[in-house]
Amino acid sequence: MGHAQPRSSQWYGGRDRNSYIHRAWMRRGAPMDAFDGKPQIAIANTASDLTPCNAHLDEVAQHVKMGVWEAGGVPHNLPVVSLGETQMRPTAMLWRNMAAMAAEELLRANPIDGVVLLGGCDKTIPALLMAAASVDIPAVVVPGGPMATGTFRGRALGCGTDVWRLSEETRGGEMSAEDFLRSESSMIRSKGHCNTMGTASTMALMAEALGVVLPGLAGTPAVDSNLLAGAHETGRTILEMVRQDRRPSTTITRASFLNAIVALAAIGGSTNAVVHLLAIAGRLGVELSLDDFDRVGSGVPLLVNLQPSGEFLMDDFHRAGGFRSVLRDVRDLLDPEAITITGRPLVDGLDEARVWDGDVIRDRAAPLQRDAGIAVLRGNLAPGGAVIKPAAASPHLMTHSGPAVVFDSVEDLHARIDDPDLEVDENSVLVLRGCGPKGYPGMPEVSNMPLPRKLLERGVRDVVRICDGRMSGTAYGTVVLHVTPEAAAGGPLALVRTGDVISLDVPARRIEVLISDEDLAARSPSERTVQSFANPARGWERLYVDHVLQADAGVDLDFLVGSSGSEVLRESH
Repeated sequence: MGHAQPRSSQWYGGRDRNSYIHRAWMRRGAPMDAFDGKPQIAIANTASDLTPCNAHLDEVAQHVKMGVWEAGGVPHNLPVVSLGETQMRPTAMLWRNMAAMAAEELLRANPIDGVVLLGGCDKTIPALLMAAASVDIPAVVVPGGPMATGTFRGRALGCGTDVWRLSEETRGGEMSAEDFLRSESSMIRSKGHCNTMGTASTMALMAEALGVVLPGLAGTPAVDSNLLAGAHETGRTILEMVRQDRRPSTTITRASFLNAIVALAAIGGSTNAVVHLLAIAGRLGVELSLDDFDRVGSGVPLLVNLQPSGEFLMDDFHRAGGFRSVLRDVRDLLDPEAITITGRPLVDGLDEARVWDGDVIRDRAAPLQRDAGIAVLRGNLAPGGAVIKPAAASPHLMTHSGPAVVFDSVEDLHARIDDPDLEVDENSVLVLRGCGPKGYPGMPEVSNMPLPRKLLERGVRDVVRICDGRMSGTAYGTVVLHVTPEAAAGGPLALVRTGDVISLDVPARRIEVLISDEDLAARSPSERTVQSFANPARGWERLYVDHVLQADAGVDLDFLVGSSGSEVLRESH
């Protein structure tokens, strides 16, 4: 049962000077009874013109407001830090924790009884969920939804995935530079986030798998009026959650995370979900490890035929039956006890889900891949673990040995990758370091390194690549990423030299440099390598480098792990 008085009554419920101030300044046309015990609902809104994928969330917020008013609450638009994946330098990941910390403090400091979280672009949903988990007031997510599919010369474009593809075709001489630029005006057709199974789509679906989205809403296209209807219903639902005191700590359990890992494999979701789910679990105090992703997800079949692992796009996925139909097909792998914000189990009602296009959502008996989950690799190159997405990799490279071609930084990579004298062939293993949480800083999406032009011109489209950074969820290739510890944190990746033979064995879950432990221990990072690591002088970047955790711990800041709750004891006047 809920509390007798809402949390906001601590601000509005008295008859003294302080409660007078709180109420008086908020009146401004509100009904006289708006602050007489009615639940106060924040709409944490990441709408921003500089986060283009979230620019439509102001419209979504209006429909949430209508649902809140209808259910007897008082809605308040609360702009929060917005992170535009395509716009922010050096990488939006640098500010995920800052966005989460700022949103957490705003929710705690204000007279709020519940919150509706509006996100879409990659980091916005994870940051908001981290914040809500730490404050632990009733919270529900409305994902902004994927965009409509654009076309170029009659071919559907997967935003992100086709950027990488067309760029490589241009560098390889298969497409003219003029045509490459012409395709730019066709890539983004409408409001909404990327239409591939990239990080934005993945995290919206992960939020539903965790139980914090109305069942069936995640994946609804941004242009679909059903998104607005779902936003309205969410506004009504948050009032029920407040009255029942249904909070993240009572809804999101270890079982919820294990269900999300199953779903991540079945949809062919982004590797970025690994660090985000680990960070959210850390805020809740839920035990979750890197190995859980391999143990729970590695045997799950890939059912969703979407770019970058497959052929279709998010509006096709929605048309074909959507996320609930995928959950139905892997229901035997889901924990039936995990509940959602409705108070009912995630698996409730799955029998009603249907697949309407078997090419887009494959039958369990004929999946795209039989074992598609994230694989966790270990060895002398990644003692803390590294990950690879088999669904996006080349089968012939899943077991491979070859000489390393080492780059000390992104700048070093760009300067030398197309050098005709670079000693590289299809057997080489490209190694990029200095791209981890500390080293960059911020862990950029650069692990899917561009291939050398000399290989592209020979028709080579994939080689093994290893990096301590991340990879866009829209990207593809045989890429080992999130190498832990990163080079800048003293990891062995800092000791690898060009010419060292590296062995990748995904079936055995191994990644190793083939030199003895003694020889590796005797090495020191080169001066050039050390100089490539970030050493900011001030501000957020300095705080980040000093306190950020490694990829296997979700890349949160050490002092933000866990919950501080919602209580604020001191008055402001």
